[in-house]
Amino acid sequence: MMSEDGGLWVFGYGSLMWRPGFAFEEMQPALVRGYHRSLCIFSHVHRGSPETPGLVLGLDRAGACRGVAFRVAPSERETTIAYLREREQVTSVYKEVHLRTRLKDERIVTSVAYVVDPGHPQYAGRLHRADVLRFVSQGHGISGANRDYVRATHDHLAAAGIEDTCLAWIVANLPDPGVKRSGFSE
Repeated sequence: MMSEDGGLWVFGYGSLMWRPGFAFEEMQPALVRGYHRSLCIFSHVHRGSPETPGLVLGLDRAGACRGVAFRVAPSERETTIAYLREREQVTSVYKEVHLRTRLKDERIVTSVAYVVDPGHPQYAGRLHRADVLRFVSQGHGISGANRDYVRATHDHLAAAGIEDTCLAWIVANLPDPGVKRSGFSE
């Protein structure tokens, strides 16, 4: 959706917060309602493979999500949308939507965001924490280890003062990659 100046707002809730990959003119903490951040997508490319999937974040239905909104210049609008579609829609597990977004300065903007398609085969839904931990521990794809993605997202959220209890628990319970463990406890 276009901003008042013809630019674009983009809502980030996971790796887009710490690795946007596009030029932007403004960044603000932001909130969207109707969706929540969840490790609910089996990653078959970036953080896992079809044989050994990882788990990545999606905006899933219900709740609210605190993240970051980026304002992109009008001259970068089309390039940014093309980049985001290539990055976020590799397997079509995300739907591109426009969401009402409240910025920290209280402005309301419409931002482009990528929400999970619950009808997609990679949709994991709500998993038990021990299962989430197992998938995050095993996943490794073209963008690296799943554990690094989860840690980076958790660390960025914590630095921004955003608490995510599930990510905090996963990070606290990730096994040392050099140590074999037979099970995980909650």
